[in-house]
Amino acid sequence: MIKAILVDDESYIRDNVRQKIQQYFSEDIAIIGEAESVEQAVTLIKEKSPDLLFLDIQLTDGTSFDILDQIEANNLDIIFITGFDKHAIKAIKVGALDYMLKPIDDAEFKEAVEKAIESSKKENDMEKLIEISSEYFKGVQKKRIVLKTMENVYVIYEDDILYCRSEGNYTTFYTLQSEKILVSKPIKKVIEILSEDVFIRCHQSYIVNKKHVLRYNRQGVLIVNHEIKVPVSSRRKDYVIEKIFDQTNMK
Repeated sequence: MIKAILVDDESYIRDNVRQKIQQYFSEDIAIIGEAESVEQAVTLIKEKSPDLLFLDIQLTDGTSFDILDQIEANNLDIIFITGFDKHAIKAIKVGALDYMLKPIDDAEFKEAVEKAIESSKKENDMEKLIEISSEYFKGVQKKRIVLKTMENVYVIYEDDILYCRSEGNYTTFYTLQSEKILVSKPIKKVIEILSEDVFIRCHQSYIVNKKHVLRYNRQGVLIVNHEIKVPVSSRRKDYVIEKIFDQTNMK
């Protein structure tokens, strides 16, 4: 039986999560405590040693990342609960963590909890994932992202990504270290975890890191890192040139 703690400063959200657990996962999860603040949560978690946390991002006395800074998290699974906070959601995605939006949808709830139940049977790198999410949430300058493949979990700096190439529901990250990392994500999901001011979708199947672009040639390609050619679609050309070179006189 998985031991869970609910942390949210709104009692009706805690009630809602509890009801859904009783309805869908009564044989798998037992709620062993609830908290409505950072201080309460830290005390309760240290006292009860749960397996799973349902964490609201914004609490009256801080954030869920303040809680995570004060506890050991490697043996935990975490499901964040948030309103439509664009910055918080991106921080969670960057760390490849799970979340649910308020109001909580039944299908999203079941999917997130089922993943937590499954991951409880495996070793995880939760503290590393939390660290990456927390860095983004707190505005650390050199951003890192988490990439999960079938065999590994990678933590890479955004600055080390040259470009991404997508084929259907898979995307390959090409890095400065000549590493190729294939993830099971379509390009529209990949662009969501990358910094908007650095990464440009230059083609239906390509995203490029503008920091590594040397030039654009008349054949319609970007030259990246001295020799790599990344195509630019004709309909995106003006947008790409303006975003990368901050000018429009190359048309």
